[in-house]
Amino acid sequence: MRNVILSIIGILVIIGSFFVAKKLIDNKTKPKPVANKIVKTVFTDTVQNTTIDIIIPANGRLTAKRRVELYAEVQGIFKSGNKLFKPGQNYKKGETLIRMDASEYYASVQSAKSNLYNSIAAIMPDIRLDFPDMYQKWQKYLNSFNLNNSTPKLPEITSDKENYFITGRGIISNYYNVKNLEQRLAKYNISAPFSGILTEALVTEGSLIRSGQKLGEYIDPSVYEMEVALSKAYASLLKVGEPVTLSNLEHTESYTGKVSRVNGSIDATTQTITAFIEVSNENLKEGMYLEANLNAKEEPNAIEVNRNLMLDSDQIFIVRDSVLDVIDVKPIFYSETKVVLKNVPDGTIILEKPVVGAYSGMLVQPFVDNKNSQ
Repeated sequence: MRNVILSIIGILVIIGSFFVAKKLIDNKTKPKPVANKIVKTVFTDTVQNTTIDIIIPANGRLTAKRRVELYAEVQGIFKSGNKLFKPGQNYKKGETLIRMDASEYYASVQSAKSNLYNSIAAIMPDIRLDFPDMYQKWQKYLNSFNLNNSTPKLPEITSDKENYFITGRGIISNYYNVKNLEQRLAKYNISAPFSGILTEALVTEGSLIRSGQKLGEYIDPSVYEMEVALSKAYASLLKVGEPVTLSNLEHTESYTGKVSRVNGSIDATTQTITAFIEVSNENLKEGMYLEANLNAKEEPNAIEVNRNLMLDSDQIFIVRDSVLDVIDVKPIFYSETKVVLKNVPDGTIILEKPVVGAYSGMLVQPFVDNKNSQ
């Protein structure tokens, strides 16, 4: 009985081994599944070369084109006038900004003018005797002499004898001494050189003003300039008179200016060149910061793409028969986010947006907007 049971078990093991072996053989000959090729969808654009305006971005602070720092050349008490000497005060051209007490100095000027008049009057009898033909013009000069007005110019000396005679009496030296005093007397009044506004006042009425003391600042608020520093690479692109679009930092207001001056030298430290942009607008104030876009030049037969599409070797990706490839390009100008390229043929399909992990030979398919295609 035992032998029968063992025989049955042996037969069952043999049959089970047969089926297991058959299953293993069937699994070994089963074909491996084919991996699906991954094709990335990319955004593309077709190249159409045009004329690209090269615009250089810059920013700077506005300063008045015409500004004056007021300094005192004489000493005196600041006398009050028709307008208070305060920041924000408007003045017209020729209107008095500061008037100092010059009564003492005025007296010395009048004394010098009187001495000149007396010196000329004293030599009139000698002129009548020795130079009768010149007497009339000197008499006319005396008649026009007025102590309350500016000293008139001396009559023209027409001969050497007359010159020696007048010079020997000290008339010419006295005359120029008086004119010198009159020039200094005029410095007790400071007038507006142009119509403008006072932006800084460092003295008040009644205070003692000393020679060399700064009194304030005065500007013309109708015209401003903005100084911008640009890379030396743009030196050949800047042209005087080129229009410039300016905007405030919030980009809520825009203004139109022009390049008024370009510095002839490059800063040795920063390797930048300075340009000045002139702009006029009643809403502008000195000290405002503005952003400028300078139209440097027009580049024909070029395209403009995002900088992140450029490869390190001056190449860009193109799509050719659903496969990525690269071509050499010539970069002309780099801005903060864009680059202007040449040598890209018309009709070339390029990437519009960068592709992560892109390489030459990569399979791609252009993105199709079903809404637009309908």
